[in-house]
Amino acid sequence: MPAVRRLVTLLPLVFALSSPVFAAQIGTIPPAESLTTERVQALPPAQRDAWAAYVARSDAQRAADRAALAAEREGMSTWPARPEGGHSEGSMPLDKPGHWYASDAARLVIANILSFQTPAGGWGKNQPRDRPARLKGQDFVADNSNKKATPGDFDAAKDPQWSYVGTIDNDATITEIRFLAKAAPHQEPELAKACRAAAERGLRYLLAAQFPNGGWPQVWPLQGGYHDAITMNDNAVVEVAELMGWASRGEADLGFLPADLKAAAAAAHDRAVQLLLATQIRVDGRLTLWAQQHDPLTLAPSSARNYEPPALSAGESARALEFLMQLPKPTPAIVESVRAGVAVLRELPVRGRAFVKVDGARRLIDQPGAGPLWARFYDPATLTPVFGDRDKSLHDNVNDISAERRNGYSWWGTWPVKTLAAYDAWAARWLKPGN
Repeated sequence: MPAVRRLVTLLPLVFALSSPVFAAQIGTIPPAESLTTERVQALPPAQRDAWAAYVARSDAQRAADRAALAAEREGMSTWPARPEGGHSEGSMPLDKPGHWYASDAARLVIANILSFQTPAGGWGKNQPRDRPARLKGQDFVADNSNKKATPGDFDAAKDPQWSYVGTIDNDATITEIRFLAKAAPHQEPELAKACRAAAERGLRYLLAAQFPNGGWPQVWPLQGGYHDAITMNDNAVVEVAELMGWASRGEADLGFLPADLKAAAAAAHDRAVQLLLATQIRVDGRLTLWAQQHDPLTLAPSSARNYEPPALSAGESARALEFLMQLPKPTPAIVESVRAGVAVLRELPVRGRAFVKVDGARRLIDQPGAGPLWARFYDPATLTPVFGDRDKSLHDNVNDISAERRNGYSWWGTWPVKTLAAYDAWAARWLKPGN
């Protein structure tokens, strides 16, 4: 396994101070760095080859994906409109009784999933699967470009016609694989074989997308910008690692996988666990939490959209800790990671306050008896809450950002409650008395 760099010193404050727009503005959110050949060439020689091979593989696969679509369209004067966008995960239910997966409704979903699998083996996001199958020459994914993006916007697609073509964002690819595996036993032999082959291709896609250090980017082949970061956001890395664990053990209807793929999935799962240990940020030598995104090379917290700073994240950290607590044989490093992370989460919540609408816009207000609440983001050096706005300004008070962003984002929440509730039973089993 490639060596993984652990952050062992105080992470410097990464927000560049600027002239305030609001009185409480404390900085400006910087853009994330893409994973480029130039950055790879600046690595120590021992790390360079693995990362150079990764970037080259990504470039080659992107070219192959685009060439496949171009070949389909050759000789066509027009081609079908882009597929419909919308809620994706809900159209691929994983909790239906067995007989439902033999129904016409399930076969419609199967046909859609099979037809929209990209040449690389992944799937796009925000695309309902209970819709007709892909037509010849049609785009592989729905339109995921940000139509509100302005010049310099971190979320502006470099190519609006080719965005999120293969992603783990919003449970994409993970859910398609799981649905195909669950539905396969209820199909006629030929369709069952196709479901299993596509699920296997999807898992091999995820293996190809895994970074040398064990993380995963949001989009693969690489798209640039924050999409190249190790993406903890929406629990993406954790959910792929969880899927790899199931695949390695033949669980979650994945028992049909060949032995070589199960072994590769086991290794990918183990690399992901080591990556989680490496990316847990230390502040003054103390283990704390994880960020929503981490730079793939430095592992430092990375920004994403204009209002998403390079900061620690309560929600994603809670889910990472749950994943680590589910491991059957935690090492001393895993035990310490969980103990330390939970200790920080217990220190951070506010009580007697609520994030509610007041005159049409959400505000954090005093409300006796309310809470506990955790901020979505915490400064990686001081562990104090921070809040971003669309103009890239950073604030220390959620009430100082625009009403549009206060209403349109989950700045405060109860994400760690479930994690903390599960911790005591876990600690009783794995922590030595007095720890």
